Amino acid sequence: MKLSQLLTAPNQLTLLRMMFVPFIVTNLVEGHYHWALLLFVLAGMSDGLDGLLARTLKQQTVLGQYLDPIADKLLLSTMFMVLAILHKIPWKYTVLVFSRDICILCASAVLYAIAGLRDFRPSIFGKANTLAQVAAVFFVMLLEIDRARWVWITRTTFLHATIAFTIVSSLHYVVLVGQRLRAHGKIPIDTVPSAGHSQ
Repeated sequence: MKLSQLLTAPNQLTLLRMMFVPFIVTNLVEGHYHWALLLFVLAGMSDGLDGLLARTLKQQTVLGQYLDPIADKLLLSTMFMVLAILHKIPWKYTVLVFSRDICILCASAVLYAIAGLRDFRPSIFGKANTLAQVAAVFFVMLLEIDRARWVWITRTTFLHATIAFTIVSSLHYVVLVGQRLRAHGKIPIDTVPSAGHSQ
């Protein structure tokens, strides 16, 4: 990896997003939900901005392709863990989020080891799952600031959406794994259970 990739504006923004995490956690633990929510929103804005800068400045790098999802997972997984510890999110949601991420990480490592596959761009279901998680965390924190009924309803809706998209995106990932392995000729077609071919 060249140092120049690390110094690009998009990757610097991604690293900044990772640096937000301890400050958000500190404010959550101390009960400063206004500040925690503000920092979380800024982190989310940096996520959209780094992608825009990468395309606009033509600074899309291999490092950025790996660093961006790592930063997203670090932020969201930490939020779910801390909010569960603080009893703001039921543990079942956090366990589900972590289980999916660990399974995908292990599967990706195995695919790289046995088939040399490196293209693990998120599917539309994976992106929907990330959006649901971001919205769920946002409204969980907002509920600590504003106890309005509509906030509680929206929070509950996105937590349920997180469960739904976690399951759907996981099943879709299994299908993609089978398709990619068949495409690379690593296993015979008739050895992979048919689960549909929708992308």
